[in-house]
Amino acid sequence: MTYTVQIKVMPLKELLDPQGKAIVGGLQNLGLNNIADVRVGKNITLQINADSPVQAKQIAEEASKKLLANPVMEYFEIETSQSA
Repeated sequence: MTYTVQIKVMPLKELLDPQGKAIVGGLQNLGLNNIADVRVGKNITLQINADSPVQAKQIAEEASKKLLANPVMEYFEIETSQSA
């Protein structure tokens, strides 16, 4: 079975997000002063062949820990759905 796995990788909340701060500054320069904070991350979509959604999530978690996210600076969230 093929599963679609969405992995959201974001900077840790405790760390400064320079890209987010730059975007806030740009938005304020455009007159959009109501935006208080921006966090910039990555959205990664994987198509995983697995026997179950649990196995697909385990594979995605291993990929995230080993390559897709830097645990010193980022956290990740995984969402799994069955592909059509």
